[in-house]
Amino acid sequence: MGNQLISNLFKALAHPTRIQIVKLLRNGEMCVCEIMPNLDSEQSNTSQHLTVLKNQGIVESRKDGSKVIYSIKNKEVYEMIDLCEAIILRQIEDTKSSLLK
Repeated sequence: MGNQLISNLFKALAHPTRIQIVKLLRNGEMCVCEIMPNLDSEQSNTSQHLTVLKNQGIVESRKDGSKVIYSIKNKEVYEMIDLCEAIILRQIEDTKSSLLK
């Protein structure tokens, strides 16, 4: 698999707001009007972040009347985030341990 494709996926996730959106969608599909209040962000900014995630195939959308409903396209993205959190926790523990020595 191409390194550039992998890099593009990580770039799409390389923003705290986009990670927060992915975490919100872990609970199920949501429209922008439901995502926005959880981000303390304006609709245009939230929509831009969703577009980045959609362009990389992380989220998908469907129309429901006048609303656009977003959901996670590939559930493996949660595994990536969980692994990153585990690495960070391990690094914190290692730092604590080295400070106590």
